[in-house]
Amino acid sequence: MIDLYTWDTSNGLRVAIMLEECGLPYRVHRVDLMKGEQARPEFLVLNPVGAIPVLCDSEGPGGAPLTLSQSGAILQYLADKTGRFMPRAPAARAVTLQWLAFAITDCMLSTAMIFHNTTLVPEKSQANADYFAARLARYFGVIDGRLAQREWLADELSIADFALFPIVRFRPEVIAQAGDVPHLTAWRDRLAARPAVAKVTA
Repeated sequence: MIDLYTWDTSNGLRVAIMLEECGLPYRVHRVDLMKGEQARPEFLVLNPVGAIPVLCDSEGPGGAPLTLSQSGAILQYLADKTGRFMPRAPAARAVTLQWLAFAITDCMLSTAMIFHNTTLVPEKSQANADYFAARLARYFGVIDGRLAQREWLADELSIADFALFPIVRFRPEVIAQAGDVPHLTAWRDRLAARPAVAKVTA
């Protein structure tokens, strides 16, 4: 059995989507970040960093239990475990990892900095939040261009799509700022209509 420790964030949502898409049975343990539950000793045993998501697989590699954090690492682990949503051909795999990295580093940093500068930091800065929103809007434009000739980021549905989707879903105001991005919004809507995605975003 898989246990997922998570909250309503992009990092948590992308792992839930992957679990549903792979049809893996799992239990959800909600860790309320606003109440500081990620700092409780029992959670820090799972992830000393104090961040979600954390995945605990009682039947990991070789049948041994595995505890794993970092959403990108979890997506890759689940792809390897199930043989799904990661191309086998080396070139296609490399492209998938490129877009996965873009989602969980460049795009995720920008959306996180919007949140931090408007909600968390002691001295909030709308100017800084606007800077990162403009940066994310530019990234959305790049992604729109990528999707102009294909359905998915890496030619076939992959963990790269699952990684990016929550960021796009949670930032409609940045989509509006990005302007004309019809391929990005069509991609978002295709993913949102998938039963597994709809289940975890309901």
